[in-house]
Amino acid sequence: MLFSLTNKSIMLISDDLDQLLEILPDFIKHPLAIHSERKLLIEVVMDLGRKPEARFPNGPQYLSSRIITWQDLDYSIKRVGNFSGDNRSGIERTLHRISSIKNRQGSIIGLTCRVGRAILGTISIIRDLLDKNPSILLLGKPGVGKTTAIREIARVLADEMEKRVVIIDTSNEIAGDGDIPHPAIGRARRMQVSRPELQHQVMIEAVENHMPEVIIIDEIGTELEALAARTIAERGVQLVGTAHGNYLDSLIKNPILSDLIGGIQYVTLGDDEAKRRGSQKSILERKASPAFQVAIEIHDRHSWIVHESVSQAVDQLLQGINLWVQRRKLVPNGSIMIQCEQYVPINFVSNTSFYYPKVSVKNLKSNHTSVNLVNEQISTNFSQKQSTTKWPKISSAPSFSQNVIQDLFSIRVYVYCVNIAQVQMIVNSLYLPILITRDITQADIILALRSNFKYNTKLKQIAKARQITIYTICSSTYANIKRALTKILNINKVSNYNWDIICHNKKTIELQTLTETRIAIEKIVNGKKQSVELLPRNVKLRQLQHQLINFYNLRSRSFGEEPNRRLKIYPD
Repeated sequence: MLFSLTNKSIMLISDDLDQLLEILPDFIKHPLAIHSERKLLIEVVMDLGRKPEARFPNGPQYLSSRIITWQDLDYSIKRVGNFSGDNRSGIERTLHRISSIKNRQGSIIGLTCRVGRAILGTISIIRDLLDKNPSILLLGKPGVGKTTAIREIARVLADEMEKRVVIIDTSNEIAGDGDIPHPAIGRARRMQVSRPELQHQVMIEAVENHMPEVIIIDEIGTELEALAARTIAERGVQLVGTAHGNYLDSLIKNPILSDLIGGIQYVTLGDDEAKRRGSQKSILERKASPAFQVAIEIHDRHSWIVHESVSQAVDQLLQGINLWVQRRKLVPNGSIMIQCEQYVPINFVSNTSFYYPKVSVKNLKSNHTSVNLVNEQISTNFSQKQSTTKWPKISSAPSFSQNVIQDLFSIRVYVYCVNIAQVQMIVNSLYLPILITRDITQADIILALRSNFKYNTKLKQIAKARQITIYTICSSTYANIKRALTKILNINKVSNYNWDIICHNKKTIELQTLTETRIAIEKIVNGKKQSVELLPRNVKLRQLQHQLINFYNLRSRSFGEEPNRRLKIYPD
């Protein structure tokens, strides 16, 4: 789903780059002054005994073959302000940040000269959200533009919306170094912090002494600062802040910062409630209302992910419900495109139990048969994503057992660094119930080349988060691929049987029972090596289940009282 906002805004950039160059030695300053990409400069690194390095978006470059000496470092140190407790300094009336690296004796042996830029118009991508007066939390890795964004937010709120804005500027990075703040913050006021560990005290002081409508906080990183943010939010003051963490689900797992999104607590449910929810008895739940109503993930300067309701997003993540978010992009012509997409949490396990599709067949007496999927719960001991699939209508009842069932039981395999054409040829030649998918989020199995897979940490994280089984092969040969596919399907453990014959002349309820049993065996018992309980059935239907289970050489037993007596299948 795409939307396009037409509020075009021109971005004006002010970087005061010449003032940063003035603090650098001549053999570093001159190459930068004539550099073709000086307007894109991110930072300059000066380390004792190494060549000076300039970092640009497309990579680092050495500025000179000359080695940095003590005298070169001293030249730059004398031209900046005093370094604070967090080893940061700046250039007065600019936004540049100078960070130092010290040895054990406290002497500075390295400098990182970060270019600070005021970019007017950078928050046009979320300008409509500011009109609703929510508290906004910005997430993102270092250098992605969080500080630049909240600096512009402060200016818009203070100048355009005429609010009383106070900035808690711990490292003088938002409003620049010196006692006079940089014009980029507009009419917003700035409170400096003498020591980083006192930031939470200055936050409370700002509320009590200066009656702000909005408080801007950069880099919330301690438990005391998170508690102060919650206190401020409870007093009705709008908050705009940044926090360390690339994703919303990373805050849920962070015990220090989880209070920002409401806090997480363990809750023990009764048996009936756990069964109704389809979850474990001990689950995670949100403790309270979040301090921030809106969370924004900044992964790219021109592409932001917006969670418009943090409370709802956290609840859905904990419950394992599909979460839809906005991806807002700033296109080259100045307009804003809003795209609705599904949010894929990284390395996060929800409270929900495994869900599998149950097939119900309707209108078997007519000329058309429709197959509907209903989420039916199986009580297991592990979590899996809940998905919904749209199945096409089929023309006659016989094709139900041949086509739809085949697709339903097909295992989706994601192939990584293995010849896909060769895998598909083996699947087709052996008539294996395997579908090759290019979307890892839809995969049941990953088939990868061992030498390449072991270096792909991202793929390992996704597989771990979604509990996807991984099969690796040492080389992409026909024999290795065939052996892996055979192992995936557990063909050597299953006796030969004809599904069409089993389904022949079966009633609707019998087809449902057999389908449920086969899904449980192939997806859970053989696929995940987990025991599974089937739905309660009568004696005749349980006999059918036992017959199908025997084809797979698996063990099962009945337990419970009628009419809730049911089977439990155990892995081999």
